[in-house]
Amino acid sequence: MVKKFNLILQEKIDLADNTQHFRFAVDAEEPLTYKAGHFISLHIEKDGKEHRRNYSIANAPSNDNVIEMAMSYVPNGMASTLLYNLQPGETLQASGPYGQFTLKDPVPPKRYILIGTGTGITPYRAMLPELEDILKNTQTQVVILQGVRTAQDLLYSGDFVEFAAKSGNASFKACYSREFPAQAQGYELSGYVQNHLQDLNIDPEGDIAYLCGNPNMVDDAFVKLQELGLDRKRIRREKYLSSK
Repeated sequence: MVKKFNLILQEKIDLADNTQHFRFAVDAEEPLTYKAGHFISLHIEKDGKEHRRNYSIANAPSNDNVIEMAMSYVPNGMASTLLYNLQPGETLQASGPYGQFTLKDPVPPKRYILIGTGTGITPYRAMLPELEDILKNTQTQVVILQGVRTAQDLLYSGDFVEFAAKSGNASFKACYSREFPAQAQGYELSGYVQNHLQDLNIDPEGDIAYLCGNPNMVDDAFVKLQELGLDRKRIRREKYLSSK
């Protein structure tokens, strides 16, 4: 159920050179109920008008009434300027939850392929506990591909590496489009994330893919997955546009 509420900033942490992680307490009469993959809308007043900016929730549903999210700084951006200057204890108005980008299959597929670029990786972080339960109780496999320019741009990679390491049916790969580390880890690959889709041996009957992030990546990967045999009904998309 969509509702309005206040967010009280608890802390913010640098994730990358131009990206921060924000943790908010939800100030509402009732706890905020949402599913991993949902997003919230920030309500920002400027020049007498209300503007809205949408952000995926980066933490799994819990009973602590806390919302986490990641934001990349956009020069002169309305939302980025506001949040990057926000101090602990200060508040924002928001509403939600919204969206359909969730794990909604009554019977999980043989494999989930989760692909994200930039802050488009955040919904998958929120899904990790749910995916862990699925892996414990089914034969489902999970592949997570994160596309960034350099290793310094990785977001939440520690969470994904840990998730893959403790599960025999999950893997995580970081794909670098600009600069490849001299001392690369086993999970690091060179090139755009969509250029590695042909290595997945797509199963048209068993795979379901999620695409989130840069619209060009989402569109390109959507086409390539279909060329590899995956029906468009088995591809779920959410595009991220730079909020200004």
